[in-house]
Amino acid sequence: MERSKERCGGEGLAEPKPGGGSRELRLRREIGLWSAVCLIAGCMIGSGIFMSPQGVLVYMGSPGASLVVWAVCGLLATLGALCYAELGALIPESGGEYAYILRTFGSLPAFLVIYTFVLVGRPAAIAAISLSFAEYVVAPFYLRCSSVPQVVVKGVAASSILLLMLVNCWSSRLATMLINVCTVAKVLSLLIVIGGGAVVLGQGRARTEALLHAFHNTTQQAGRIGIAFYQGLWSFDGWNSINYVTEELRNPQQNLVWALMIAIPLVTGLYILVNISYLLVLSPNEILSSDALAVSWGNQVIETWAWIVPLAVMLSTFGSVNGVFFSGSRVCYAAGREGHMPRLLSMVHLHCLTPAPALLFTATVALVLIILGNFITIVNFLSLTGWLTYGTTISCLLYLRMKEKNLPRPYKVPTVIPVIMLLASVYLVLAPIIDHPQMEFLYVFLFLVSGILVYFLFISFRCQPKCLKMATLHLQLLLEVAPATKSFD
Repeated sequence: MERSKERCGGEGLAEPKPGGGSRELRLRREIGLWSAVCLIAGCMIGSGIFMSPQGVLVYMGSPGASLVVWAVCGLLATLGALCYAELGALIPESGGEYAYILRTFGSLPAFLVIYTFVLVGRPAAIAAISLSFAEYVVAPFYLRCSSVPQVVVKGVAASSILLLMLVNCWSSRLATMLINVCTVAKVLSLLIVIGGGAVVLGQGRARTEALLHAFHNTTQQAGRIGIAFYQGLWSFDGWNSINYVTEELRNPQQNLVWALMIAIPLVTGLYILVNISYLLVLSPNEILSSDALAVSWGNQVIETWAWIVPLAVMLSTFGSVNGVFFSGSRVCYAAGREGHMPRLLSMVHLHCLTPAPALLFTATVALVLIILGNFITIVNFLSLTGWLTYGTTISCLLYLRMKEKNLPRPYKVPTVIPVIMLLASVYLVLAPIIDHPQMEFLYVFLFLVSGILVYFLFISFRCQPKCLKMATLHLQLLLEVAPATKSFD
């Protein structure tokens, strides 16, 4: 036992069952309320607030409309979190949307969720954020160059992914500590931006002309409004991250709701104030033309201390990658446990009690996806699949309200909230497709069709290669992992 603790950051095996029974191998409940708040805020505050303001502004056409979009995005995230809190109390399993859809609508819809989430969703989010982190790390070394070599950027991004994979495999406690530290640094960095904007306003140097004509040139096209929401909602992505790790949350029925209600309004308020600060310092044209929005702001406001801004962005994006890594691997782990992914992915390290195979798999796919296209294309793809999944998950809540009226509900939201969320999800999925069709929407459709074929071939008809069991056995021995039990206590 002592050797196990030495090898894995002080964590040992789970406690034996009362009465001297065999030990349970499972993920430990290491996440308290403070860590839960930091996980949610840490996943939400990433590269988005430093890059998405440009995307929202270019599609909405006016500063005032873009601020409205940011506020509504925060409201949608809050309403969605309330719905997810009720689902989390009803179905206290790790896996988030996957677990809720599986228990409500069955195997095929749940598999399509996990197929998209594991193969594209989380790894692509990790890849996009790590590339943002790498650009800010590399930029100071190429100040006199017109562009930064992409090979170097991708090398730094890959290195950050590998480092975080090792941290998460070594110790869940260490990973949550890193999340907590980075979240504090992120909030402080946003407060610096907000404070800088307030100082500029107080000195009379603020550019108020954009705010005086705040809604001039606002777009009226439903498709462009939908894509503007995609860009804004990308910055709020992660509001549901705590639902992925429910089995590791202490006192989940109480802490789940409290964590959501503290973290999301806090982040929403910070985002709106940061956007106002950007508009007080930079003109809309400067915002749209800037390659690094936060750096452009810093060069005009804090000048000799402008290096603080890229440092803050680096900490923000690094912490966000870690949070997405931590929560996303748990979905992969939950899917392996249910047979929708290879069984190996549901196993836990014997000594560290971390889902090491799921972490390794997520990291591998993210490394492959680092070669993907530009930031806005990735965001549009992820936002479409994300809100398709969110809408399906919210419909689970409405379905359970009608079909399972007698289920005990420790926490319940007014019915109007899931109805609003469902309508918003339908709009965010259909409006951009109908009014502003793009190739990535076709890619999503084709990807879902391929998921149906994979499901019937490998899950329904169980057409599995004979070598898979042997490979699983060898990898299990190599990685020192074993099947885990569920945690509902």
